[in-house]
Amino acid sequence: MFGLGMPELIVIMVIVLLIFGAGKLADVGGALGKGIKNFKKSLKEPEEIDVTPKKEEENNKPLEPK
Repeated sequence: MFGLGMPELIVIMVIVLLIFGAGKLADVGGALGKGIKNFKKSLKEPEEIDVTPKKEEENNKPLEPK
């Protein structure tokens, strides 16, 4: 896994704990989990965008006054 062993991962976790603190660590983890969940969901269900060109008649109609 990227050439990281257990000692390197422990050092990274200690640094993250010092930066964010124990209280915020749960919030950061939750936000990260939600982000990953939304990313995976968007990969499974991509939104379709209508890119078909409109007919010329619709584009050349004069604007109707309101």
